[in-house]
Amino acid sequence: MLEQISVIIRSSFLFVCVCFFLAGVQRAMAQNAQPNPQQSPQQTAATPVTAAANPSDVNSIDAIIGAVYDVISGPAGKKRNWDRMRSLFINGARLVPTSSRPTGGYSSRALAIDDYIARAEPFFEKEGFYEKEAARRTETFGQIAHVFSTYESRHAPEDAKPFQRGINSIQLMNDGNRWWVVTIFWQGEDEKNPLPEKYLKK
Repeated sequence: MLEQISVIIRSSFLFVCVCFFLAGVQRAMAQNAQPNPQQSPQQTAATPVTAAANPSDVNSIDAIIGAVYDVISGPAGKKRNWDRMRSLFINGARLVPTSSRPTGGYSSRALAIDDYIARAEPFFEKEGFYEKEAARRTETFGQIAHVFSTYESRHAPEDAKPFQRGINSIQLMNDGNRWWVVTIFWQGEDEKNPLPEKYLKK
């Protein structure tokens, strides 16, 4: 009888030890899984770095709109200054082309800056592309601005007639030091959507 009690006591003691050990392991795993309170979420993920802008590109609405058109324009095969372009856009900015579907209707696609660059580079390698502003309407409030910018696209600056016209709807923000492009949302002119006269007046 005493031997049985002794076996039971030893078994109970062993069970308690195992429980304490497992509890300690669980506490250690939980501590390792918890984020360091001194480490911010920004430190755990790479933050996109915007290239430094030329102050003359971003000190006014006129300047930043002019820089946007200038940076994408050039002859066939000329590599654009993409760091300059990136410097104009706030982190998270989007470029949104709108186009007609072959099956009817229209669609838009939101592109990050590098997505736009990847799409544009093959075209710029083969084709000259010069885009300029033909007219503009601007609305401002506080630190934000909305620019309806009528554009004309040509393969060469001397081309008499643009191969494309349309509207760039540009949203801007001033952070107190400079202007940033937040969004460029555009649509080209077509037979169904000719440019109204009011958007052709300078």
